[in-house]
Amino acid sequence: MLRERLSKMTDEIRDPPPVRETAKETGALLLAVGGLAAAFGAASCCAIPVLLGGLGLGSAWLTGIAIVTAPHRIALVAAAVISLVGAGAVLARYRRALACAPERACGKSAVTSLVIGFVSLGAVLTIAGYFFA
Repeated sequence: MLRERLSKMTDEIRDPPPVRETAKETGALLLAVGGLAAAFGAASCCAIPVLLGGLGLGSAWLTGIAIVTAPHRIALVAAAVISLVGAGAVLARYRRALACAPERACGKSAVTSLVIGFVSLGAVLTIAGYFFA
């Protein structure tokens, strides 16, 4: 009994830990969320109030955010571009590696869809924040 336990424990120690494929998706998601936050900050001064006003919605709640982020708009646009491009690159590299790996399911996961949505929304906000400023 003791020998079996020791044998099992040593076998578990020798086996390498399984590769965590969600780490790459998590990195892409964090970059996408960071880029989206930076894009929101850059667009909160001018672009988002104009867009919301065009839809007939109020945008007075953005005043506090705009006061803090307006002086740093160029840095926020740069951070948004870097983060969004990084998220897209990590996601594309992950998808390419996953597609080329044998015996792997290459279905589209929920995280991938979320990252694509965040990158798309972040890109729209970044472009709007740059041109409306």
